[in-house]
Amino acid sequence: MLSEAEISDFREAGRITAKVLKEAEKLVIAGESLLDIAETAEKMISEEGAKLAFPVNICINSVAAHYTPDIDEKETIPDDGIVKIDVGVRVNDCIGDSAITVDLSGKHEKLLEASKTALEKAIQAIKPLAKVGEVGGIIESTIKEYGFKPIANLAGHKIEKGLLHAGIEIPNVKTPDPYEFKEGDVFAIEPFATNGKGYVNDTDDVRIFSLHAPGNVRMRQGRKVLTHILDNYGLLPFAERWLHKEFKSKLIVNATLREMVEKGMLKTYPVLKEAGDGLVAQFEHTVLVNKDGCEVLTK
Repeated sequence: MLSEAEISDFREAGRITAKVLKEAEKLVIAGESLLDIAETAEKMISEEGAKLAFPVNICINSVAAHYTPDIDEKETIPDDGIVKIDVGVRVNDCIGDSAITVDLSGKHEKLLEASKTALEKAIQAIKPLAKVGEVGGIIESTIKEYGFKPIANLAGHKIEKGLLHAGIEIPNVKTPDPYEFKEGDVFAIEPFATNGKGYVNDTDDVRIFSLHAPGNVRMRQGRKVLTHILDNYGLLPFAERWLHKEFKSKLIVNATLREMVEKGMLKTYPVLKEAGDGLVAQFEHTVLVNKDGCEVLTK
């Protein structure tokens, strides 16, 4: 069970997440720089006295997850884009994780509604002894009622102190997973709805990493990069552009990341794209399971 201090920290992380996400939504304007949006949101988190749990993700149209701008990013918000913003905040290693979708075209209200309603119904179903696989079934049936498909190989996730993905998932489809919610559990629930094939593929584009198994790196400057990762991010995801801000040499950063990936020291988070190039909507909240149901921490 969480201590009262930890519950307080999770609530504070959720409060800041909600506040920053609400402000970031206002920045989703056609022609606005993705890098400016991400860095503005990340700066707001720091100004609140918190730390980032992961890089701000800005995923457009068929891109479903793990897209964060590079340090020299030139891409801007398209005129008619479906834009997903995913924000993570940590307070004393207690994490809030939330996402919204903005439809600048005004043509895909039902797709967004499918994801948002699935999230609301999943939250209503979460309580002690409810099974994660059954909540996945609620998400699946709700999205299908709107005529869309859930993304079967994406899922919500259990959160623990210092761990964004703590091993238990809330699928977007019905499964036989027997895990039962327990009082004190913290979960991020994130239904993804699409008009495509209903699953995502990895791309070759990797902008986010996390430490998996610390080890030795060859270059002296590379060891400084590893120390910075250990000291500042722990096991949580970080953006390559964050390292480029800290270290002047792109060559050293890129070589160090490549070596660490090859040695299995880093986990990579490839940009994920809907397999049929379908449009993707996502809404997400972090919840704390209590004796009667659950408390939404990121509203």
